[in-house]
Amino acid sequence: MLLFNTLLRCYSLSDFPQLSFLLYHQLQQAYFHSPSLSPPSFDSFAYTFLVNASTNLSCLGIGRQFQSLILKVGFQFHVYVQTALVNLYSASGVLGDALLAFDEMPHRNAVTWNVMITGLVKWGEIEFACALFDEMPEKNVVSWTGIIDGYVRMNRYSEGLALFRRMVVAEDIKPSEITVLAILPAISNMGELKNCRLIHGYGEKKGFNASDIRVTNSIIDTYAKCGCITSALRFFEEISVERKNLVSWTSIISGLAMYGMGKEAVESFEGMEKTGLKPNRVTFLSVLNACSHGGLVEEGLKFFQKMVNEYCIAPDIKHYGCLVDMMGRTSRLEEAEKLALGIPSEIVNVVIWRTLLGACSFHGNIEMGERVTRKIMEIERGYGGDYVLMYNIFAGVGSLRMLKG
Repeated sequence: MLLFNTLLRCYSLSDFPQLSFLLYHQLQQAYFHSPSLSPPSFDSFAYTFLVNASTNLSCLGIGRQFQSLILKVGFQFHVYVQTALVNLYSASGVLGDALLAFDEMPHRNAVTWNVMITGLVKWGEIEFACALFDEMPEKNVVSWTGIIDGYVRMNRYSEGLALFRRMVVAEDIKPSEITVLAILPAISNMGELKNCRLIHGYGEKKGFNASDIRVTNSIIDTYAKCGCITSALRFFEEISVERKNLVSWTSIISGLAMYGMGKEAVESFEGMEKTGLKPNRVTFLSVLNACSHGGLVEEGLKFFQKMVNEYCIAPDIKHYGCLVDMMGRTSRLEEAEKLALGIPSEIVNVVIWRTLLGACSFHGNIEMGERVTRKIMEIERGYGGDYVLMYNIFAGVGSLRMLKG
């Protein structure tokens, strides 16, 4: 049984959790076809691994079947089995059943509490999760991280940061790599440069920056969003070429785009290609944004063609939006309109046309502004902002003939 459980555990955690079910079935079949063999006696750990495999495969139905077997053999009060069931129902969004399994447990360990709290956070029940967190007898870094992550995911950044400070200062609990990854988006969205520097220093001290490229990439992104592209660039340059991954390059290109540093973003993109990394649609979106903000129209068009022809990436509405914005900024309105008209109907939306209308307003192009407004009205009526933009176009050139119509 030890070998069986070892295999079950390995399979349940692998990329092919269904092999756990196959192994379980094969052992049963071996008994049925060989009556001389003793019937298989599955212990609580075996059922724990089988329920975990059900969770990893998102097979709630199979997990319920194993729960029935667990009740039949009397393992329903084993802490590892019940924790696996809480995780199954939490991961599947069946929070009522998860809470029922949680409440029925005579004994809970830290993992049980963390699984329940994480499940509530995942499905947006942050207040309920906090109430459970307050009841938790012994909180560890995983517990704190789960609640912090919940606040950040719900864009309640100040509350997440306040809880992070409480964890570190009042409770003297050291953040893990996962805690750092959870809090950095809050720091970036609040523009807390000082805290970004503190996290950077803490990551260096603990070795997170060297051991986990995700932390490194997130710090680069946070520096840029906190208004310090210089620090982002310096930290990026400190990373060896071998360690930099696609997210590293995309983060710095995106940061450069934010500051209108189009030329530097293009150079970074080209440097990334030289390392052999292949850009994805997010990388191309970042460099197109950089070209748009930097007024590099020809470079932007070349990148768009490269994305489609060389890397065979189908552009989405955001890529088209960058091109329309890029052309609009540089007064190439006819090309922008032609591009907008050529966007596939299944992805085109009113935002594209409003972007073009904004360009018409900026450049005072009445004739195109009329056409674009009619196009917007075909797609979506009743939004007053479109009329305001048209008024600006006409007022800017001393014409109110459409408004009087």
